[in-house]
Amino acid sequence: MTREIAVIGAGPAGLMAAEVLASPDTTVTVYERMPSPARKLLMAGRGGLNLTHSEPLDIFLGRYAPRDAAGQSIREAVKSYGPETVVAWANGLGQPTFTGSSGRIFPKAMKASPLLRAWLRRLDAQGVRLALGHTWTGWSQDGGLAFIRSDASPLVAHPDATLLALGGASWPRLGSSGAWLSTLAGRGVDTRAFAPSNCGVGIAWSEIFRSRFEGEPLKRIAIACGDSRVRGEALITRRGLEGGAVYALSNEIRKQMAADGGRAALTVDLRPDLTPSDLAAKLAAPRQKQSTSTFLRKAIGLPPPAIALLREATAELPAQPYALADLIKAVPLVVTALDGLDRAISSVGGVALEAVDEAFMLRAIPGVFVAGEMVDWDAPTGGYLLQASFATAVAAARGLQGWLTAR
Repeated sequence: MTREIAVIGAGPAGLMAAEVLASPDTTVTVYERMPSPARKLLMAGRGGLNLTHSEPLDIFLGRYAPRDAAGQSIREAVKSYGPETVVAWANGLGQPTFTGSSGRIFPKAMKASPLLRAWLRRLDAQGVRLALGHTWTGWSQDGGLAFIRSDASPLVAHPDATLLALGGASWPRLGSSGAWLSTLAGRGVDTRAFAPSNCGVGIAWSEIFRSRFEGEPLKRIAIACGDSRVRGEALITRRGLEGGAVYALSNEIRKQMAADGGRAALTVDLRPDLTPSDLAAKLAAPRQKQSTSTFLRKAIGLPPPAIALLREATAELPAQPYALADLIKAVPLVVTALDGLDRAISSVGGVALEAVDEAFMLRAIPGVFVAGEMVDWDAPTGGYLLQASFATAVAAARGLQGWLTAR
């Protein structure tokens, strides 16, 4: 007997689920509301498609939030379908990978488009049907999946099982609007409101600093928020700061803002490679007739944006070397806003982890499975987002297969 399976969402999670589910005795249809698949994947891959990361698995798994028992299903999925498996999968598509100096893993072609083309060819050869321009609106009165097609005509499908891979709510112009949240909540699914993650932060710069240093990088720094500290780089923007070091702190910043009336405290270490004592020793050298900026540049290698950040944080720089060293090691900044979902790289919220079982099936709707960023987990950039989207898709697809077999 041929089984019919519907996958809703043609992003990375949906396509990966379809690949796992495809078999001679299964008809798989991937429904997608946009006119082409994987738009967010293509956008993310413009500057180099970061598939996963090469760091040790125990460290890798620690990148995922929540870090308590609720997040164990995400970590187990990634453990079962890990970085080496993703690399092997890409190689199987004829897209060999390489590991960058940061440990991030990319296809050698760098772009997402060659990989996506090869992937779609494989899915087509497996018999997977791609139904584009189909907007899912929920369930019909007889329990079928209800769609509105691009020509405004309705469609109702009655698959044997459904896998939802609807994405989060970031970059909504690319298809992940999060509009499905109320549909699932209306069916008794425990959901969480969406919030931006891996996003820039708002800081009330002075007009002088903003106009002079907008677009300038802060390199080889460390940023701390609460108990979390990340080394990397940041970019000064008109609104505040962006960049990998900021994105990696999104979870901590968001929690602190929620607890402190919409504000979060950051500290920026402008010379994380030097201890406070070593820094103070360098700052104690004679300045002769050098200006403060020239001295800081020559004595400890601070570039103009970093020096300006020091001045932005205090009305007058300390004259005493140890006090100045302390400031350089912990420049205080106050975050007053997060960039919105339209600018965020990813989002948190969606289907609560408690709402799914160990097979990623919705407890409230048997036979409906979920995967990817529509589930409420979080991770920094660096390959972790795509890795977990792939891994949860595989876990949900296998869970769906097991559920069908047991019926």
